[in-house]
Amino acid sequence: MMCPESLPHAAQPFLDFARLLRRHAFTIAPEQVTSFMQAVTLLGPRSMNDIREAALSTLAPSPDRRNEFEAHFRSYFYGDAKPSVEGEEDETRIKDDRGEEESRTVRQENGGELSSALEQLSNRDFQREPDDLASFRRRLGSALPVRRSFRTARARSRGILDLRRSLSEIVSADGDIPAPLLRRRRTISRKLLLLIDVSGSMKLHTADYLKLAHAAVQGADRAEVFTFGTRLTRITMALRIRDRGQALARAAALVDDWDGGTRMGPTLLAFLSVPRFSAFARGAAIVILSDALERGDHADLETAMRRLSARAFRVSLATPLAGDPRFRPATAALRAILPVLDDLVDGSSLKSLTDFILSLARAAPAAETIWKRV
Repeated sequence: MMCPESLPHAAQPFLDFARLLRRHAFTIAPEQVTSFMQAVTLLGPRSMNDIREAALSTLAPSPDRRNEFEAHFRSYFYGDAKPSVEGEEDETRIKDDRGEEESRTVRQENGGELSSALEQLSNRDFQREPDDLASFRRRLGSALPVRRSFRTARARSRGILDLRRSLSEIVSADGDIPAPLLRRRRTISRKLLLLIDVSGSMKLHTADYLKLAHAAVQGADRAEVFTFGTRLTRITMALRIRDRGQALARAAALVDDWDGGTRMGPTLLAFLSVPRFSAFARGAAIVILSDALERGDHADLETAMRRLSARAFRVSLATPLAGDPRFRPATAALRAILPVLDDLVDGSSLKSLTDFILSLARAAPAAETIWKRV
């Protein structure tokens, strides 16, 4: 987004309006804000309707949030009463380990017995233990799914003609025609994105999940780790510290919502609303470590999972509940997201999780297909 110091004073209200929309979970990229201000400049503007039309065409609110967008526009530019958003007092805080913190307004939901949306801030202390994840860390780099890069490397066979180098060789050899020189597109590992539920219902498993995340960040070329409960926190930078005890202590200090409530749907939507974060999901293997006990209405969770699935190479849910042989995806939330999941697997132990992550490169039937057979 443009630097505020470089903007004319008259442009500041338009930048602040875009920030207002982002605080209310509208997905707006920096390029859209720039286009909005350029559109206002081109239109004059001669009236407030010109500004409204410029905002609608460049900031592009989704049809289901058009009325909310209009209410925010009138509140900001006309001074109308602030639009009432159900559950506005609850906000999903987004904390980056670079020291940045934002908030996203989320819906207050009713119902739910095993999970809660009440925010309970606390810290956690991780004690050092023997490194039983060394094998996983060593194998992970070569076990992740790969994709073809747009960059090329020299090849001896099965490549395309490197015309520039071949012509250079011909010139340097005074017109003789040597063997053609070839290039081949490189293959690189896909990103690994871990989203870890740290709510109270996952209290028995989060310590193991953080150790797994540290091993993944150390072993993979590109891995990103976020925690979520009532807030969303990026802890990747903390986990890049080689010493596990120091890394987990730093991560524990960053996360404020240990053992609190659960807002899985809104926090995932908040993740997707930040362009820099949602870019981590593009083409990635995403593993969500959660029991998926979403409270009340699961519409936000279903929406978020569909958007993640559209961006990602593979979306997997590892739930500790699946460690029970009697487990079935019978809750309304799990039934809703099952069609978009590639995997629904056991997340009750480090052994099952490491085995699954190391198998991500292998094709498998979709989760819905497997669980319909059970």
